[in-house]
Amino acid sequence: MTLFGSARGNDTASAPGNGTASAQPFAHDGDGPRGQVGVLLCHGLTGTPQSLRPWADHLAAAGYTVRLPLLPGHGTRWQDANRTTFADWLATVSASLAELRSRCRAVVVCGLSMGGTLTLRLAQLHPDAISGIVLVNPSILSLRRNMKILPLIKYFIPSLKGIASDIADPDVAEDGYDRTPLKATDSLRRAWAVVRADLGSIRLPVLLMHSAVDHVVEPENSRVLLASLGSDDVTEVVLQRSYHVATLDYDAPEIFARSVDFIERVTASSTHPESALAAGS
Repeated sequence: MTLFGSARGNDTASAPGNGTASAQPFAHDGDGPRGQVGVLLCHGLTGTPQSLRPWADHLAAAGYTVRLPLLPGHGTRWQDANRTTFADWLATVSASLAELRSRCRAVVVCGLSMGGTLTLRLAQLHPDAISGIVLVNPSILSLRRNMKILPLIKYFIPSLKGIASDIADPDVAEDGYDRTPLKATDSLRRAWAVVRADLGSIRLPVLLMHSAVDHVVEPENSRVLLASLGSDDVTEVVLQRSYHVATLDYDAPEIFARSVDFIERVTASSTHPESALAAGS
């Protein structure tokens, strides 16, 4: 039984231990004009900052101020994820957003998979604190039948097969849990409904990049998102050569380059308004 589908591209996913390099958050303070622009990166369910680290490194090398936090319950054991909820993960990225907003004139938020869910929720809660959002294979729903019984089976079955490392490139692997924690997954499922109901309120510029073949997140996610967003500034890019973890896959250079172009465009005229984060609360 699987909930998100199987990671078919690369079966070498691992379960990172506490304190491993891949599980560490990343922070970089930029300098020069671009250092006044902050970029917050959000990783996905059962993953770690490793899935976004090359992207973070690229943005840091470009001069931006970058934050890539480790979400609670991740980077240790899958059992720890079952002790956390979407509210815990949202609190962590919200704190990073507030910290970036306190030091930068503009902030762009980016997310992969569940990190995309978090990115969308931040855009809904704090629209005046964010200049734009970048989404890579974001999740906002699942049509798989097993999801309907998840609220029940989570009390009897703590985990199922892992979803990490859905990557087309056979030479690359994602560090992530080898099991999918079901209580954590059900918390994400409940958050999807909240995010979907408020998609029309998002009027920020959006860059959506999604894979033509994704064994974890169904294509309906991007279709519903595109049909529901309230923004008039939405750019869609279909990634033809990558699977779900596209930030580590063949299309990663395109993701990095397009995100820099997007960040430059949407932050070009941004100022640093007082109490912007509070205004979006």
